Amino acid sequence: MIKTKSDYLLYLEQDKKALNIKGGLKDRLTHDIWHFQKALRKLEYYKNTSSNIVSKIYALYLQFRVRKLGRNLGFSIPANVFGPGLSIAHAGTIVVNNNTRVGANCRVHVCVNIGASASDGSKAPIIGDNCYIAPGAKIYGDITLGNNVAIGANAVVNKSFASNVTLAGLPAKVIAEKGPLDFRHESTIGAETDAK
Repeated sequence: MIKTKSDYLLYLEQDKKALNIKGGLKDRLTHDIWHFQKALRKLEYYKNTSSNIVSKIYALYLQFRVRKLGRNLGFSIPANVFGPGLSIAHAGTIVVNNNTRVGANCRVHVCVNIGASASDGSKAPIIGDNCYIAPGAKIYGDITLGNNVAIGANAVVNKSFASNVTLAGLPAKVIAEKGPLDFRHESTIGAETDAK
């Protein structure tokens, strides 16, 4: 959670890196997701650190701005849910419950829903660092997912899973005992081998 100006700058830098933003004129003019994420992070900073009335009013303005940008892109993503390094892959429907907590370096695709428990709307998923959420995934309930978890396309995750796994299916089950970091490492080694 963003609590200081240095946290805010770190989150921006990590998000920018995750989205592969170079900072050129093209990104400034055309990268709508980056504009959304910048506004979201600014809202989080002001919401979490505002102490005077002017800052609180500005935070309220930012909340409306984030909502408007989100509606244009199809996002319903509240403040203080995602850690640094968020990468939203595409515009399109993404709905996240405000009680959800997701760690650092999450990549999330279109048509994802992360929702609360049907019996208690205050209990929503807790997801660790370095997760990958493929298109169409549904994650809901009072569950915890560990670090380095990949969730396959259209998977329905309604129970807790440990770290370093890949989940798929309806209901989701473990299909591999490795996660996104392991796959990334393997593809890097494969590319190095091919280059030789």
